[in-house]
Amino acid sequence: MSAHPFSVLTPDVVLDATESLGVRADGRLLELNSFENRVFRVGVEDGPPLIAKFYRPGRFSDAAIGEEHRFLRELAEAELPVAAALGEPSLQTVAVGGERFSVALFRCLPGRAADLESEDNLAWLGRLIARVHLQGARRRFEHRATLSPLIAERSLASILAGPLLPEYLVARARSNGTALAARIAAQWQAMGSMPSLRLHGDLHRGNLLWNEGPLLVDFDDAVNGPAVQDLWMLLPEENPAALDALLDGYESFRPFDRSELALIPTLRALRRLHFAGWLSQRYTDPAFPRAFPYAASARYWEEEVNEWSEL
Repeated sequence: MSAHPFSVLTPDVVLDATESLGVRADGRLLELNSFENRVFRVGVEDGPPLIAKFYRPGRFSDAAIGEEHRFLRELAEAELPVAAALGEPSLQTVAVGGERFSVALFRCLPGRAADLESEDNLAWLGRLIARVHLQGARRRFEHRATLSPLIAERSLASILAGPLLPEYLVARARSNGTALAARIAAQWQAMGSMPSLRLHGDLHRGNLLWNEGPLLVDFDDAVNGPAVQDLWMLLPEENPAALDALLDGYESFRPFDRSELALIPTLRALRRLHFAGWLSQRYTDPAFPRAFPYAASARYWEEEVNEWSEL
């Protein structure tokens, strides 16, 4: 497997690969914003466009991707606004340029950025998330990750081993990062046993569209975990009215244990460390320096490492 496997995905290669899956492409192709994978909107003859998703080689097993697809199919069969993978099987392998990609096709969901200043919209979104969680609680993922404080330790290891952290910050990063990972673990343990269910896992505003109502996209990071994980990223840090509106909608379909709200600062810190580790791990992918040029600067890492002691 190449260090930069996506470099072979030229427009002609993408079109040829999607046509090999039975799509009659009309030549229109638009690459969409995605970093872990590569995602394209493909124009189709005599039909609406489709989304072609080329999964990053080596990141997930086909069994784990299959669980993502089955979860999406469950949600779609429950008439929830998500795009399930198309075809049977829904995941196929395409060999191009010496690389092998797991590829799936999805309906293209039209939508715009959601207005989350509206309490009515937040309540509507809360109802949708609760219905997703009703399905998610029916069983657990077997081949996908479970959200846990161990992510902090793995993220710190990626930062320390990666190419971005300046040498003079290594000792401070190890000290501050180790202390932060320990606080995250202690805070998580203090929560006691929390119900774990199948989640979207990365439900921020970028994975939410609006078209006569909310649409959820990109279940690539679906995990087992506590319900609060699918709620907290949609809210500003201090906005009690927004939280109340979201939870009022949620609780009209499914009970929510409000003690889980105490985990939000821990989840915020975990995501902060995870993001820095993700940048370190992926920065050799040419898409990352273009999108995150600041991550190669000493100033970014000085501020980041110092901030860890405040989280």
